[in-house]
Amino acid sequence: MAKLIDINQEASASISTTSTKPYVLQEAAWIKWTLITISLLFLTLFLFLPLVSIFATALSQGWNTYVASITEPDALSAIKLTLIVALIVVPLNAIFGIAAAWAITKFSFKGKNFLITLIDLPFAISPVIAGLVFILLFGAQGLFGNWLFEHDIKIVFALPGMVLATLFVTFPFVARELIPLMQMQGITEEEASISLGASGLKTFFRVTLPNIKWGLLYGLILCNARAMGEFGAVSVVSGHIRGMTNTMPLHIEILYNEYQFTAAFAVASLMSILGIITIIIKNIIEWKAKNV
Repeated sequence: MAKLIDINQEASASISTTSTKPYVLQEAAWIKWTLITISLLFLTLFLFLPLVSIFATALSQGWNTYVASITEPDALSAIKLTLIVALIVVPLNAIFGIAAAWAITKFSFKGKNFLITLIDLPFAISPVIAGLVFILLFGAQGLFGNWLFEHDIKIVFALPGMVLATLFVTFPFVARELIPLMQMQGITEEEASISLGASGLKTFFRVTLPNIKWGLLYGLILCNARAMGEFGAVSVVSGHIRGMTNTMPLHIEILYNEYQFTAAFAVASLMSILGIITIIIKNIIEWKAKNV
C-alpha cells in the first residue's frame, strides 16, 4: 500500500510539473524560419512599405508644403470634424456597450439571442447600406423628411447624420469586447456584494467596473480607431460639403481625385500617426491586462 501511495504521489508530482510548463512544438528549424520569413514578408509588403510610401509622398515637396497641407482651412475642418464625431460616438458606445454586456451576462430574459444578433448586425451589413438606410429615414424624400424639413432639423448632410452613421458601424466593438469577459467572470462577486447590502449602482462601480476596466479600455480604443477611419457610411450621409461635412477620410479622397497627391498623403500620414498611436496604446493596455 505504501508503495502504491508513493507511485501515486510521483505521478501527481509529474503531472503538476508538466502542466505548468508551456507546450512548445518541436519542429525542424527550416519550418520555423520559413514561417517567420513569410510573416515578415507579408508585414513588409502590406504594412511597412505602404506606410513608408505615405510618409515619403507626403514629405516629397518639403516640410513647409507638408505643414501647409495639414493646416489649410479645409484640412483643419476635416480634422476637427473627425475628432468631434469620435468624441461623441465613443462615450455613447461605452454606455451602450456596458449596458448591453451587463444585461446579456447578468440577467436571463426572453430575446437575449435576438439582442446579441442585433449587436452583430453592423458586422454583416455594408457601411454603405447603413448610410443609405439613414438617407431613406431622414433624407428629404425619406420617411421623416417632411417633418424634419417643417421643423428645420437637419440630420443627413450634417453632423447628426454623420454621428448616427458612425455610431451604427461602431457600436458592436465595446459590447463584443465586454460580453465574453463578463461571462467568464460570472455573477458571484455581484451577488456577494448585493447580499451584503450594497445597491446595484454601488456594486457596479465597486465590483463590476474594476473587473472589466481593461476590456472596456480595449473596446473603446478599437471603437475610436474605427470611428476616425470610417468612410462608407459617413460618405453617404455627409454630402461631401467641403469645409463643412468632410471628415479626414473624405477629405483625403477629394484631394486625391483632384490630383493633389502631396496634400492627400499629408492628411493620410496624419491619420497613420493616429493609427500608430492607437496600436501602441492598445498594446500597452494588453500588457497591463496580462500583468494585473
